[in-house]
Amino acid sequence: MATTMYGITNCDTIKKARVWLESHDVPYRFHDYRAEGIEPSKLNGWVGKVGWEKLLNKGSTTFRELPEADKQSLDEKKAKALMLAKPTMIKRPVLEVGDRILVGFKPDVYAQVVGK
Repeated sequence: MATTMYGITNCDTIKKARVWLESHDVPYRFHDYRAEGIEPSKLNGWVGKVGWEKLLNKGSTTFRELPEADKQSLDEKKAKALMLAKPTMIKRPVLEVGDRILVGFKPDVYAQVVGK
């Protein structure tokens, strides 16, 4: 089953998740938002599966630095536009395991999904 991790390389949570995957011999591909961006179709698919509220990281530095007007009246359309413009606002990591999407890093959930 193909596994892809999405995030940014200098994120501490990404580092923990990568160590977990590697220590459990889970092969994966890493997709760096800063270098590769995110395709609108990919983000739409994630939003359809887990919802924009779960994907948008309101605690991120990028989100907190937005003008107040951009943070007000958030809806799916506005949130997707923000995440496409600045993918570092997407919670990290996003792990695609086959057709499943995991948002954030929880070792027990990773163990259940990758089965190792």
